[in-house]
Amino acid sequence: MGTERVLSPGKVAEMLGVARSSLFRIRRDPEAEFPAPIRISTRRIGWVSGEVQEWINSRPRAGSGKK
Repeated sequence: MGTERVLSPGKVAEMLGVARSSLFRIRRDPEAEFPAPIRISTRRIGWVSGEVQEWINSRPRAGSGKK
């Protein structure tokens, strides 16, 4: 396994193409099954880049008819 980067909420929101507030809304939605963040310090969290990419890849494509 290679080294994984830890992404800030801003970088994750950028990957998803959404605002940071939308990222935290997705995170709270149990149906989204978004990866859990890791605690970097007492006031900072981040996401493992590979886990976020896997989640993105698992999402159905618009117009594909897949759910």
